[in-house]
Amino acid sequence: MPRPARVTPSPAARLVRAVLALVGRHARLIDHRERAWSSVTFTGARHHIVLRFTGWDACDDADHLLAALPGHAFAVPGLLVADASVVRIDETLVPERTLEVELELLVLDAE
Repeated sequence: MPRPARVTPSPAARLVRAVLALVGRHARLIDHRERAWSSVTFTGARHHIVLRFTGWDACDDADHLLAALPGHAFAVPGLLVADASVVRIDETLVPERTLEVELELLVLDAE
């Protein structure tokens, strides 16, 4: 019986997995958009990722993300995260504490 073909995740899917691994188990992925990017010497993409953290424990995960993101070295095969920044944070306290965090990542093709 032949083995089923192995599906390799797309670069965008690998990046989202790496971000979710950094933020912990309480984050919900709300949105992910990818836009091609290039310079004279590099090609890649800009990624906008929106995460929602609901509840105090989840917001602790968000605080960890905000502290770790600037210096975090993402290990994503075939990609180099050249820049990662927080571009928006929205917080509500009622009916429970919720943080919505928007990230922008510049990802270069390393292959």
